[in-house]
Amino acid sequence: MTDSKLKVTLLGTGTPVPLMRRFGPSILVQASNQNFVFDCGRGSAQRLMQVNVPSSQSDKFFLTHLHSDHVVGIPDLWLSGWVMGRETTFRIWGPSGTADMMGHLEKAYQADIHMRRDLDEQFPAEGIAVEATDIQQGFVYQENGVKITTFDVDHGHVKPAFGYRIDYEGRSVVLSGDTRYSANLIKYARGADLLVHEVVAPESVRARRAAAGRDPGESERIIQHHTTPEEVGDIFSKVKPKLAVYSHIVGATGSTEEEVNAGTRKTYPGRFEIGEDLCVIDVGHDVVITFPD
Repeated sequence: MTDSKLKVTLLGTGTPVPLMRRFGPSILVQASNQNFVFDCGRGSAQRLMQVNVPSSQSDKFFLTHLHSDHVVGIPDLWLSGWVMGRETTFRIWGPSGTADMMGHLEKAYQADIHMRRDLDEQFPAEGIAVEATDIQQGFVYQENGVKITTFDVDHGHVKPAFGYRIDYEGRSVVLSGDTRYSANLIKYARGADLLVHEVVAPESVRARRAAAGRDPGESERIIQHHTTPEEVGDIFSKVKPKLAVYSHIVGATGSTEEEVNAGTRKTYPGRFEIGEDLCVIDVGHDVVITFPD
């Protein structure tokens, strides 16, 4: 894509369940020679290496909410990026509690930081410094033509939970974060070229957890704070993006894609894809998705 303005890579499309095909939730957005990472799930650092964007070249991170599967990769990205040569401050934006979390991580790793900064390797202090900002709905970032806006979504008891809109040179990408059906998301996503949305596959969730002998009530509570394929299809119909892509696929099993496809088609006749780890989406006049080999 020669006219691509925004490049989006799905680093991880999975959930708290460790899966080799689907690492923890994380999305890389590249624009104006800047790298933005949204959520930092399990394996984010490895996926960045696979797309030739090592942690040392990443210093801007945005969190949708503070569930463990979205933040467990932060220490690796923060510390490994420093060890690999990052010389700029690790900047991170997220809901209330983000700054406290980063402060606790600094305390947890203070012995290692002291050894590497002051004694052994003597890595530059700037590369391990943290600038953590708790944010609310609204405009949160603007540099070199890239504008990032956050908006509230509905993730049940998890409050606040955010989605993000990234605008650059007339092109736009919206990331849903974790959410139930959200009218506010529809409002902020209208006019976007690309909408990346989460989804839950209810029957797959029920079947997997029943096979593991789990309480059926747990399955229903999980389903209730995510968005079903039929609901997401309705969102796609209202937003009308050039391309809609599923990520953070809750309940992923061998039959999940069939369930998601069938449910979505009940309410949305347009173009959508079920994302995979390392999918690349170029956003320009056209929106083109490339799946990994």
